[in-house]
Amino acid sequence: MSVDYKSTVFLPKTDFPMKAGLPELEPKLLARWASIGLFGRMRDVAKGREKFMLHDGPPYANGHLHIGHALNKILKDVINRTQFMLGRDVHYIPGWDCHGLPIEWKIEEKYRAAGLDKDQVPVVQFREECREFARGWIDIQREEFKRLGVEGDWDHPYTTMTNAAEATIARELGKFLLDGSLYKGVKPVMWSVVEKTALAEAEVEYHDHTSVTIWVKFPVVTAGCAEVEGASVVIWTTTPWTMPGNRAVAYGPEFDYVVVEVTEVAEGSLARVGDKLVLIKDQAEQVAKDAKATFKVLSTIKGEALAGTVCHHPLKFHPEAKGGYDFPVPALPGDFVTTDTGTGFVHIAPGHGEDDFLLGKEHGIAVPDTVQPDGTYYPSVAVFAGQSVLAQGKNGKYYSPVAKPVIEAMTVCGNLLAHGKVEHSYPHSWRSKAPLIFRTTPQWFVSMESHGLREKALKAIDETRFVPDQGRNRIGAMIATRPDWCLSRQRAWGVPLPLFIDKMTGQPLRDAEVMDRIVAAFEQEGSDAWYTSPASRFLGNSYDPDQFEQVFDVLDVWFDSGCTHAFVLESGEWDDTQWPASLYLEGSDQHRGWFHSSLLESCGTRGRAPYEAVLTHGFVLDEQGRKMSKSLGNVVSPQDVVGVQGADILRLWVVGSDYSDDLRIGPEILKTQVDIYRRLRNTLRYLLGAVDGLAEAEKLPVAEMPELERWVLHRLTEIDAGLKQACHDFEFHGWFNELHNFCAVDLSAFYFDIRKDALYCDAPDSIRRRAARTVMDLLLDALCKWLAPFTCFTAEEAWLARHPSEDGSVHLETFPVIPAEWRDAALAAKWETVRAVRRVVTGALEIERVAKRIGSSLQASPALYVEDTAVTAALDGLDLAEICITSGLMLVKGAAPEGAFTLSDVPGIGVLPKAAEGEKCQRCWKVLNEVGKHKHDSVCGRCSDAVDVP
Repeated sequence: MSVDYKSTVFLPKTDFPMKAGLPELEPKLLARWASIGLFGRMRDVAKGREKFMLHDGPPYANGHLHIGHALNKILKDVINRTQFMLGRDVHYIPGWDCHGLPIEWKIEEKYRAAGLDKDQVPVVQFREECREFARGWIDIQREEFKRLGVEGDWDHPYTTMTNAAEATIARELGKFLLDGSLYKGVKPVMWSVVEKTALAEAEVEYHDHTSVTIWVKFPVVTAGCAEVEGASVVIWTTTPWTMPGNRAVAYGPEFDYVVVEVTEVAEGSLARVGDKLVLIKDQAEQVAKDAKATFKVLSTIKGEALAGTVCHHPLKFHPEAKGGYDFPVPALPGDFVTTDTGTGFVHIAPGHGEDDFLLGKEHGIAVPDTVQPDGTYYPSVAVFAGQSVLAQGKNGKYYSPVAKPVIEAMTVCGNLLAHGKVEHSYPHSWRSKAPLIFRTTPQWFVSMESHGLREKALKAIDETRFVPDQGRNRIGAMIATRPDWCLSRQRAWGVPLPLFIDKMTGQPLRDAEVMDRIVAAFEQEGSDAWYTSPASRFLGNSYDPDQFEQVFDVLDVWFDSGCTHAFVLESGEWDDTQWPASLYLEGSDQHRGWFHSSLLESCGTRGRAPYEAVLTHGFVLDEQGRKMSKSLGNVVSPQDVVGVQGADILRLWVVGSDYSDDLRIGPEILKTQVDIYRRLRNTLRYLLGAVDGLAEAEKLPVAEMPELERWVLHRLTEIDAGLKQACHDFEFHGWFNELHNFCAVDLSAFYFDIRKDALYCDAPDSIRRRAARTVMDLLLDALCKWLAPFTCFTAEEAWLARHPSEDGSVHLETFPVIPAEWRDAALAAKWETVRAVRRVVTGALEIERVAKRIGSSLQASPALYVEDTAVTAALDGLDLAEICITSGLMLVKGAAPEGAFTLSDVPGIGVLPKAAEGEKCQRCWKVLNEVGKHKHDSVCGRCSDAVDVP
């Protein structure tokens, strides 16, 4: 009569579910963390430790989070949590950028939709609407960030629009004012005619744009050399709208130029037979093609021979010019002239280009006012007054409506040689997406040179750690060549430049007491005080308000965010902060954004960078490497991923990716992360079941453990060392891949596979079982703690399953201390050999299983042939049947017979499969001759003894 021994097998027991249900579980854990005050508890636990301060780069408060936000904040959270678990005091203060055009634009849209003009609204009312808009989105984004498992001081974040922040921003500006490095200047800046303001380089993105091109003749009035008498200098430009602002032409002194005569013209050509033209030699043939003409070279000259040449403006004799273009147009040497495109002459409009402006300034050429803030010509501009330089077509694309009138006017004057179109990369506003223009306007600048700001910033870059290191070169190149920092914006929503201009001298008032009064007012009432208070409040009794002009430009928002280190890390509003920050972490675009502005602000006021290290990550693309867009339908929303699969899946994607480069995400990639997650979860579940009921007295000292357990402990030392290096490098994907392989291969497919027999069937007091349960408890502790920064929800769930508690948390723990003596390189090398041999055995048995000659490996008792004595030495003393999960195994020293199974990468090993002899044990399923010869029926001796254990 057969006996059912199932109840005598020690199967794993756990309530930890196989199916995670993360979308339902995670909110419950978030609520638990809130109820126990987890962040405050973490702060208390960490008191007195070495500080680690990751200063949060503020996202903008104007919309739901996108996948880039999720990547950024999860990576910050991972780093904060790893540093905490390394034993550091981590204080993470999240923040928001609140001022600037995007919010202002939204409020303006509301007014436009209602048919109202926002300029008719009192400025303080308008600013309060902007403030309310920002507050609303801060609340939404805060909950979305928290849902990702991001831990921080969410009850006390920073924003750039609080009174304290605005006062600090004003104070920081005051430092540049008082030391003389802030000045008002007229320089070309990138200007948005849509938003009617100057833009910073960090607010600019480049897209393909189709421009009208024109080749224009400038008739020579005074020849610098005999060869150019009676000729016309030919320029080529992609911005016909800048022609009214032309005041000179530039040439390359070292280049070869030719004077050509037009000898033939094709149908439709604007060239005229007999015209003499001057152009660069290298492009003469191409210009002839563009002009549909044939040229005859009359002479060749060096560019330097053109010195002293003066032309007249091509529109001078236009019937509607009325003297508007009656001025000399000198030819000037320019080191920016190139020979690869165009004509070798650059038309110079000092109001619409930096090279143009500097060359004009060098030669005393005044900057004309041609284009108004809204992109229309001033009334004083002859022929084109009131026309727009930029407009949006019905297809949504921007174009220059004045290009055609310019072409027509040049044709009327007989000075248009040709026209066409070109597609090229062109600067656009990252908000309105409209093309920008260069426009020379009065603005407030911080000098890069007068007080050594460039030199200080470059030195600070050398002293900063960059991860990856190429970030150093990128920001360094930008700082080395950048112009003076333009701080002023012609808008309403922002911190006003708290400046007064002396009407007599035109100079800003530099008075520390005045600045102190301004800062004090901002601290009490916010920067709205600048608009609601009389100037006398700030100027005091020492100055007559009638003699000063109050500035109402607002500060560049990059100056706001560049000051966050001052009002977050230094203000004292938060306890236990540290300046400089340990780390700044943002996307690689912030080399020209927040990293850049923070560096300049801090170097200008403190002489060093506000950070010790800078980490950058790439951008998120779809699975095909394309930029995400609604039109392509490839946008991955973090809210959707969290709602369907859970935040831990998104966190796994972050840590499993090489974020030093652009990252990809999509359904298949997320499916891979789900598979990885499932393996990790199953590992935790198996361990929880395996250590059920484990008592302290059952645990076995390491010295008494079998080799297999000591090999697992050795692997723990390797994983631990890899984690410490990953934390130092802020680079986790390689280590996480190793951890996953450790769980899937070393543990599940090897160690657990071998030890489940001892775990299930050995008597509770057996050395093998006690050793396995001891090691599995150590494994569970290590894995919960190692996974805590990465899959923060699942690690907490597993931790509480092992350590039930009302207020405990794995996130209050530090990483496990792995004893150095567990490392055993010789043992690891030996077991590498053992595992290689095992692969040959399992490979041979798999063939038998496929052929249905055996059902499971326990039905086999193969012969193992080993030639190498070193291998046999490694196998000596081991229970190879246990390791290979067979009922028996015969080790034969010598060459394998013909027909034995071998693997090419494991030479000298052969296996002859053979069915095990005997009966199947009804408890452990091994096939042994001894089955049925013990106290209990149908079982082996080991199982018979185990059944008797109470």
